[in-house]
Amino acid sequence: MQESIESNPEFRVGQRVHAAGDPRRIGAVKYVGPIHGYSGTWVGVDWDDGDAKHDGSINGVRYFRARSDRSGSFVRAHNLSAGISLLQALELRYRGESTKEEEDEMYVLSASNKRVSVQLLGKDKIQHKLSQFEELTSASVSYMGVSTPGVPCHIGTIVPKLKELDLTGNLLSEWKDVGTICGQLPALAALNISNNLMLLEICGLPQLKAIRILVMNNTGINWSQIEILKDSLPSIEELHLMGNNISTIQPSSSFVVRGFDSLRLLNLEDNCIAEWDEILKLSWLRSLEQLHLNKNNLNRIYYLDNDRMDELLGGNESQKESYTPFENLRSLLLGGNNIMDLASVDSLNAFPKLVVRFYYVHQWLYNRTCFLWVNQLDRSLSMVIMLPCLINS
Repeated sequence: MQESIESNPEFRVGQRVHAAGDPRRIGAVKYVGPIHGYSGTWVGVDWDDGDAKHDGSINGVRYFRARSDRSGSFVRAHNLSAGISLLQALELRYRGESTKEEEDEMYVLSASNKRVSVQLLGKDKIQHKLSQFEELTSASVSYMGVSTPGVPCHIGTIVPKLKELDLTGNLLSEWKDVGTICGQLPALAALNISNNLMLLEICGLPQLKAIRILVMNNTGINWSQIEILKDSLPSIEELHLMGNNISTIQPSSSFVVRGFDSLRLLNLEDNCIAEWDEILKLSWLRSLEQLHLNKNNLNRIYYLDNDRMDELLGGNESQKESYTPFENLRSLLLGGNNIMDLASVDSLNAFPKLVVRFYYVHQWLYNRTCFLWVNQLDRSLSMVIMLPCLINS
């Protein structure tokens, strides 16, 4: 399983890198070449965390355009790392010796972006068991600088039983690499690629028939890409898309999103969706039971009336007859939005199976409807949780 690690690779524009010795400091190469007044070759990097020195220019000469005024810097190649392969990361994580400091820092990210600490009990026994790669069913190589799968044919033979893989915070950017990893792991059912900034172009992705849970928080993905990915995910049950600046839902071939026949949970928290009309485009997802919309910019909610249904379905009467919007939705999370009207609150009763709605009440609405609201929700199974300590001011 030994693979050579190139100590001083030639960097290319667009490549994802991390600071040498610090896999958590990640950026993208924006320039490689000389800088006027300085000797040798320099690498211009736009850092993800925005904590750097300038905007890509020095002494009035612009070499690249950084995302912000102080997210760019120029460094020597030896101060950067192009990363390692997935197989190398597995070797280091599960067969290498960890220090106490590393153990204290060990955690995994849940689908909701929360840190879950990993406590090692019986370290030697566990490490021996995990070092038997052929028995490994769950692995986390988060923030280890993974940039490539490694030799494709080796992955499936070395970890053939892997069902869960956490690749959070690495250097992956090409979808073909994700496809290679999944294609070599036939048992893989849950994949987390959060905090890997993925390229817009999706190509080389095979059918990922075994994937049931896919977490893509903070990957820069948009809904047009989701529509392309849809055909490769026939068995997907949970899709997590937090923190991607998604503002619109763009169906590929109709007015509403179709497909995703097995999708039960869709997490769109911490995005930029302002119009409820965008959410209505998801109303045809017949298996959808949980919809997470916390921390968006929504200011009202409403259920589809006949006029809006005609507009959404393009006047197709046959589809309208068989169409019940959000027919299986049971849980709707709406915390941290800007909803301030009673009509929106009342419209929740129109959803046919909705039983749980977490709703951080705006102070304006809370002051006026604290008692009235509960009376309006007359379905016996309905649950409204009002949290004054979390109310927006």
